Amino acid sequence: MSEVRLIPFEVDEVVEQSQEVVPTGVELIEAPDIWKAAEKGKGVVVAVIDTGCESDHPDLKGRVIDGKNFTTDYGQDESNYEDNNGHGTHVCGTIAANADKKGVVGVAPEASILALKALTEEGSGQFKWIIDAINYAVDWKGPQNQKVGVISMSLGGPQDVPELHDAIKRAVENNISVVCAAGNEGDGRNETPETSYPGDYNEVVQVGAVDMTRNLAPFSNSNDEIDLVAPGVNVLSTFIGGRYAKLSGTSMATPHVSGAIALLINESNKRFERTLTEPEIYAQLVKHTVTCGYPASGEGNGIVALGIVQKIDDIIKRLTPGGGQSFPNKVRV
Repeated sequence: MSEVRLIPFEVDEVVEQSQEVVPTGVELIEAPDIWKAAEKGKGVVVAVIDTGCESDHPDLKGRVIDGKNFTTDYGQDESNYEDNNGHGTHVCGTIAANADKKGVVGVAPEASILALKALTEEGSGQFKWIIDAINYAVDWKGPQNQKVGVISMSLGGPQDVPELHDAIKRAVENNISVVCAAGNEGDGRNETPETSYPGDYNEVVQVGAVDMTRNLAPFSNSNDEIDLVAPGVNVLSTFIGGRYAKLSGTSMATPHVSGAIALLINESNKRFERTLTEPEIYAQLVKHTVTCGYPASGEGNGIVALGIVQKIDDIIKRLTPGGGQSFPNKVRV
């Protein structure tokens, strides 16, 4: 089997500090609109399979609750999952950077990160490392008996590996949402498909990229398995060395969706007064999207818009005599 690599990404800018509290991408997907109802993702564990995470970054302190190194970095020390590339720390910040009125804030700022280092400093790794990391995430239990709710993977390759597919199917069967980057091999034409694995597996949530004005990024892969899009151009987040950086790529769109699912798990479970299954959470995710005006091969169901359901509900209530509840307290998929 060939190696799997980071989905190609571009470092646009690295800065020592950030004055921006809520990044534009977090605002664009309307994450703050449901922070209260979703308790900012508190208690939800997101397994980030990447280059590791700088766990002592000022904006990530307390967010990383555990991790493991599956690579040959650090002399194969399994306990050292620190990021020596930058990509994984950037992803983790978009998901769960602390809401501490400084630096940046993530989509789900009280979610927990399980940092699984399956890619080396060079951004490459063996398929076995990825597979082992997925299985580890499925079996992992935290100190308070927590389980992983979301797996986030901003990586990929051209090869369909059956063992990788089996590991992903096992995760989904265990009610874990698996979110993957679509890839950056796009040619700007939605009618010509580009595929990358594991993103192309039907069981995953495959994420394409748009810019901050909801225009489809020309590098974003198009294919018939795209589920939705999220901000992936000039995305500001945490970076190694206690710094911040703006990066571009579907790698940056993916954690927006991973964080959104963390919020929806809390919000939906509370609203329906039970634990929703992975297909039901996916249905809720799709319900919280709006089209950007592109073909489904480019944008899937559209861009994440976490406040859209409440906005529609408010409008219907104003138009309904008595202001009754417009959405039944049931989920159908």
